[in-house]
Amino acid sequence: MKQFFKIMLASIAAMIVMGALFFFITFGIIGSLISSAESDKEVKIKDNSVMHIKFTEPIPDRTSDNPFENFDFGKMQPSKQLGLDKILKTIEKAKTDDRIKGIYLDLNVVNGGMATIEEIRNALEGFKSTGKWIVSYSEIYTQKGYYLASVADKIYLNPAGMMELRGLSSELMFFKNALAKLDVDMQVIRHGKFKSAVEPFMLEKMSESNRNQMQLILNTTWGSMLEKVAASRKISIEKINELADGIKIQKAIDAKNEGFVDEIMYKDELLDMFKEKLEVATYEDINFIELAKYLSASKDPLKELKEKTSEPSSNQIAVVYASGDIVSGKGEKDQMGSETISKAIREARLDSNVKAIVLRVNSPGGSAMASDVMWREVILAKKVKPVVVSMGNVAASGGYYISCAADKIVADEKTITGSIGVFGLIPNAQGFFNNKLGITFDTVKTNTHADMLTIFRPLTQEEKDIIQIGVENIYDDFITKVAEGRGMTKEQVDSIGQGRVWTGIDAKKIGLVDEIGGINKAIEIAQSLAKMEDFTLTAYPKAEKNPFNELLITLSGDMEAYFMKKQMGEGYKYFRAVERLSTQQGILARMPYEIEIH
Repeated sequence: MKQFFKIMLASIAAMIVMGALFFFITFGIIGSLISSAESDKEVKIKDNSVMHIKFTEPIPDRTSDNPFENFDFGKMQPSKQLGLDKILKTIEKAKTDDRIKGIYLDLNVVNGGMATIEEIRNALEGFKSTGKWIVSYSEIYTQKGYYLASVADKIYLNPAGMMELRGLSSELMFFKNALAKLDVDMQVIRHGKFKSAVEPFMLEKMSESNRNQMQLILNTTWGSMLEKVAASRKISIEKINELADGIKIQKAIDAKNEGFVDEIMYKDELLDMFKEKLEVATYEDINFIELAKYLSASKDPLKELKEKTSEPSSNQIAVVYASGDIVSGKGEKDQMGSETISKAIREARLDSNVKAIVLRVNSPGGSAMASDVMWREVILAKKVKPVVVSMGNVAASGGYYISCAADKIVADEKTITGSIGVFGLIPNAQGFFNNKLGITFDTVKTNTHADMLTIFRPLTQEEKDIIQIGVENIYDDFITKVAEGRGMTKEQVDSIGQGRVWTGIDAKKIGLVDEIGGINKAIEIAQSLAKMEDFTLTAYPKAEKNPFNELLITLSGDMEAYFMKKQMGEGYKYFRAVERLSTQQGILARMPYEIEIH
C-alpha cells in the first residue's frame, strides 16, 4: 500500500509540474504575442522613410496570420518570418506609398530558393519603375545574394567584405559502398533512365544521363543569372565567366574595380549616405522600417473591419498553397497532405463566389497515390472554372503530376520541374542483421508472398517482376495524364519524361510549361480566363479556426523540431530528408535530389 501511495503522489507531482510548465510556456507565449501586437499598434510610418529588407529567415510561399502557427521558441516570441505572399504584397504597397522614398537591401544572408528570389527581384524591378531608388549593402555577397542585389541602383560592400563569384556546382552523395559494408542491399525498381533518386543506392558516381541533366540545369540557371546581372551592371557575360573561372574577385576592391559594386564603405559611411540622400541631420532622423513592421502598420483597420463584416466578394480568385513532400492524409506542417489540399481545391470549386483557382505548387513530389488523389480534384475543378498552376522553387514529379491537368502552367525561369518518373525502394537488411548483429529470422505465412515487403529477406525474382509491373502501370498512367493535360502524345511525354528534370526555361521550350513568371503572372492569367475586371484573393487551405489547437500542435511538434535543429545544426535538413523518404509508403513519384544555390 505504501508503494501505491508513493507512485500515486509521484504521478500527481509530475502532473502538477507539467501543468505548471504548460501554464508558464502558454502564458509566456500569449504574453509575448500581446506584447508584439501592442508594439505593432504603436508603429507609425513617418514621411521620408526607407524600407529595410532582410532575408535572414526562410521564405515559404505563405505564412499564416495565426500567431500560434509561427512561433520562435528560442526567443519566446512570434517569428518574424514572412511568406512570399506577404513580401510581394508589401513591396507592391510601398510602390505607391509617398512616405517610402526607397529600399535598403541588407543582404548578408539570403534565405530562399532561386525561384522565390526571382519573384522578389521582379517585384523590386516593379518598385524601381515608379522612379523610387534601391540601394544594397552587405559584408558578404553570396552568388544568390548578389543576384538579388544586382537589381539595385547602387551596390555597396564593406571594405573587409567579399563577393562570391565562382559559378554553380552540384555534389551528390552515394551510399552504395557504405551499404555494402553494412551488408544492406537496396532493392530498386524504377522506370526512367533519368530517375536518379535511386542512383546513390546503386552506383558510386553519377550515371551519364544524370550528369547530362544536371549539367543542363546548372548551365541554364547560371546563364539566366548572368544575363540579368550583365544587363544591370553593364558587364559582359563573357567577362563575368572569365572572372569566375579565375576566381578573380577575392577582395572588396576587386569587386569595385570590375564594376560589380559601386563603392566600398563601412556602415557609418552608409548611414552618412542615407543622411545625404534623405536630407536629414542625424542618424536618428533616418526612418528605417522593416517589411513586417510596414505590413502591420500599413493595414487600414476600417477597411479590414468593413471586409470582415460585409458580404464576401462575388468575384474571387482562390489561391491554393500546396507545398512540401506529398503524403496521404492531412500531412504535417511542412508536407502536402492529399486530404488537406484536396479539400481546399474542392471548397474553392464549390464556392460560387470563386471564379478561378490558382494552384501554387512547391513540391519535389512524394506518394504517387496521394498525387493522384489531388490530380482528381484539379480535373473536377477545371470542369467548372479556370485552374492555373503557379510553380515555385520546385514542382517536380508528384508536384508536376498534380499540375499537368491545369488550363495553364506558369513557372519561374529557375523553377525545377518535370521529373516525370516512378520508383520504389525496398531495403534488404538480412545480411546486416545476420552477419553484423547475429540476429536471424523465421517466418510463418498463409500465402506464398505474404511477407513480400519485409526488409528481412531479399525479394524473389517473381516478386521483383510483380513490383516492376506496378511501377510500369503507374508510369503509364502518369504520362497518359500529362499527355491529356498538355495536348501531347504519350510518346512525346515519354521522350521528355523518363524522370528527367528541367528548369522552367527549358520546360517551356518542350511544352511542359505555358508561361514564364511568378504567382502574380498566374493570377493575371486566371483573371483573364475568368473574364473579371475586379476581384479579391482568397487563400486556401483556410486557417485553423481554433488557435489553441494550433498552440497544442506547435508545443508538441515544433518544440521537438526546434531542439533537434539546435542540436544538429546544418545536419538537421539531411536528417529530415532521410526521415521523410523512410516514412513514405507505396510507390513514389519524387524528384531525385534537392537543389540549393548559395
